[in-house]
Amino acid sequence: SSQEIPDVWILHSCSFGLYWHEDVDIPSRRALITGATGLLGRAVFKEFNENNWNAVGCGYRRAQPRFEQINLLDSVAVHDIIHDFQPHVIVHCAAERRPDVVENQPEAASQLNVAASGNLAKEAAGVGAFLIYISTDYVFDGTSPPYKETDVPNPLNLYGKTKLEGEKAVLENNEGAAVLRIPILYGEVERLEESAVTVMFDKVQFSNKSANMDHWQQRFPTNVKDVASVCRQLAEKRMLDPSIRGTFHWSGNEQMTKYEMACAIADAFNLPSSHLRPITDCPVVGALRPRNAQLDCSKLEMLGIGQRTPFRAGIKESLWPFLIDKRWRQTVFH
Repeated sequence: SSQEIPDVWILHSCSFGLYWHEDVDIPSRRALITGATGLLGRAVFKEFNENNWNAVGCGYRRAQPRFEQINLLDSVAVHDIIHDFQPHVIVHCAAERRPDVVENQPEAASQLNVAASGNLAKEAAGVGAFLIYISTDYVFDGTSPPYKETDVPNPLNLYGKTKLEGEKAVLENNEGAAVLRIPILYGEVERLEESAVTVMFDKVQFSNKSANMDHWQQRFPTNVKDVASVCRQLAEKRMLDPSIRGTFHWSGNEQMTKYEMACAIADAFNLPSSHLRPITDCPVVGALRPRNAQLDCSKLEMLGIGQRTPFRAGIKESLWPFLIDKRWRQTVFH
């Protein structure tokens, strides 16, 4: 009879109407990804989607048509999507993550990084969803690395301060949530400017003019695919073990300055690097940066969670579409 409940309800992610399809195998585990249009969010959405999760992504400026358009500052919209979709896991990737933008727009950055994160944590708790809040190595001042999860944060810039306040807001509103601190990211970008690593590619390629490169700050470039895998592994472990919560660190393990990254990029594509100039002084413009905020990742490693792509392999995969000299591409890929 028409009163019977259909076998499979699937959430049609364009409109959030419920449509009934017979014999459609939609995974029963549901993940909601915020900031799904961004560099990390795209990778997280893809990772869950390709590993037997029903993933829904939401974004704001670049959302349609692929993702739900949600303004995370609109608490009614946030409440509605979480209550309609009933996710098991929410990975909160959306943030203002550019330190210099945060310094110039402190109020807007605080709204997104702190207020929206606290509200999301509260809504997640309301439906029993496991929230993973993406944070940063910039909560540390970089004077005594490597940093464990238990080390006392001391952010040097407003970006680090807003992300630390976001961590507190999340854990105050949802004691079962997780905070995942990560460092500088790179991966398959839509534009080179999307990552502080890939943005250097043009300076590397235009070898006719010399380019100054920071050789002071020690970084640990981390592939977004690896972070995405860690988020999924954490979520899956949590489904079996409710004690999985609190703060975690994940990072690549190759220590490099931006100058060293640029040289590695040049090397990966067989390009000259003699025009790149290492600058060993502490930068004087823009937001203060920690000298070395290396993260100790042993807590996740002890849980058997992790994935690391070697920098050269990851950067080659990320950047070759942006290579100007097409001849090189043909020799390598054909």
